[in-house]
Amino acid sequence: MCDLLALARRQFGAGVSATGLAALSPSPANAATVAWRDATIKTPDGVCDAWFVAPTTGKHPGVLVWPDVMGLRPAFQQMGRRLAESGFAVLVVNQFYRSIKAPFVKPGEEWSQPEVRARILPWRDVLTPVGTVSDAEALVAWLDQQKQVDGKRGIASTGYCIGGPMVMRTAAARHDRVRAGASFHGAGLATDKPDSPHLLVPLMKVEFLFAIADSDDQQNPQEKGLVRAAFAAAKLPAEIEVYQDTMHGWCPPDSRVHNHAQAEQAWTRQLALFQRAL
Repeated sequence: MCDLLALARRQFGAGVSATGLAALSPSPANAATVAWRDATIKTPDGVCDAWFVAPTTGKHPGVLVWPDVMGLRPAFQQMGRRLAESGFAVLVVNQFYRSIKAPFVKPGEEWSQPEVRARILPWRDVLTPVGTVSDAEALVAWLDQQKQVDGKRGIASTGYCIGGPMVMRTAAARHDRVRAGASFHGAGLATDKPDSPHLLVPLMKVEFLFAIADSDDQQNPQEKGLVRAAFAAAKLPAEIEVYQDTMHGWCPPDSRVHNHAQAEQAWTRQLALFQRAL
């Protein structure tokens, strides 16, 4: 079992400090005692490295977390731990496992740096819709096998940036289990392609939260309307909101554009969704 804050000190010494991550992702009141461990999960395409955290007693709804394009790292472990302290069994995955193990971000690196984008983009291009679906099926099945997960209650999935569409594909592929979905500054939720995530909404049995970055909405203002129309046609509840004065990537606490006040508001809405739907 690794220490989250020690890991953050080693990997993010040039960025947000370990203390800063904890301050930006505070434990809830009456936080459950939790334990965590690394996990390896077999998929049709290989072995996915991941991180699992859950309360030490009882059974709880499972949550599958798809990180942003910078991958599984201490900031997402901190958020996963915070969710677990609120009473959930949380699996945070490395969706880039076909190319590299996590963490793959070095101290001081950011997506805005050309050399970082050049390194990650080929790994991102490997993440096909078909591969995401097969991953989702394997990952949800793994969650259901854990003793900390209550199989009688629904599962949630959350995603950030490129993880947003992955949540939608997860909800469609495992509509038998996924009852709540949350996308934070999701990228490519509704496109003009035949495999656009929003076209999968009729397959879902889910309640959704879409927390949209202000900068994303300014660049693609029609996307939220397409998503809203898809959920309305399927008669599925969806909270779709543009969070004012936010930039793409504003939720993770280690982000250069992190907006703490708005991230806390989105987190609160996520917990309210989970309490209703799971």
